[in-house]
Amino acid sequence: MASHGFLGIGGDSWREEVLLHDGRIILVKRSLSYGGRHEIGQSAPIREQTISFKLPDSHKSVTWTSEYSDDIGRANFNLLAVHVLHDIPYIVTTPNLCLSYNKWGRPNPPYVFFKFNGTVWQRVPLEEFPEEFKTINVAIYLGGRDVAEMVRLDIVPVEKIKKANTELRQPEYKNILREPKKPEDLCPEEIRIHDGWLGISAFSRQPDYEACMKVCDRERVSPEHCPCDRLFNKNNKEK
Repeated sequence: MASHGFLGIGGDSWREEVLLHDGRIILVKRSLSYGGRHEIGQSAPIREQTISFKLPDSHKSVTWTSEYSDDIGRANFNLLAVHVLHDIPYIVTTPNLCLSYNKWGRPNPPYVFFKFNGTVWQRVPLEEFPEEFKTINVAIYLGGRDVAEMVRLDIVPVEKIKKANTELRQPEYKNILREPKKPEDLCPEEIRIHDGWLGISAFSRQPDYEACMKVCDRERVSPEHCPCDRLFNKNNKEK
């Protein structure tokens, strides 16, 4: 069920019992591959994460993948929950660290939701995510020892997943939040530039709109990502 390569390159897989909102349990296979940007001496991050499972009514097979993204140097998302309503699957994720959080629009509560339409997965807003879904129901922490233990077990029971998740302190990992978190509890804002990311202060500390736009021009920030209109209320001033 597992393969390991030099410096973390390789993969792991196991299965989890996932408790749905209606009390039914589905078996979800999780597979990880490793690689991407990391400091010397640190283990490689998760490069890609894939889950597969069968829907409880139709028994159709469904697969979802958190793919590698070069702009953040690892997989885009961390999986938090798998839910099903009327045989339609939904997935709850959180962006993988702060670069991904900024890339995916700084959602608050800090989730990215997906719904499977029968062909592809589509991102949906919180308002379209069924209120019946309240629980975080997959193993969240994927550190080396924890993964090794789940690989050893092959099938991880519901109670073990619940127990492991209770040790996490962040409120968004306890239950699915419906209310926003305080801004100071979220990742600092960063803007995508031509060769990486730049903190919002590089733009907000400029004396005026024109100076801010010069930073966007110098750093080759795309019009959709340049924050100057928002920071200096240019649109409001022109009305």
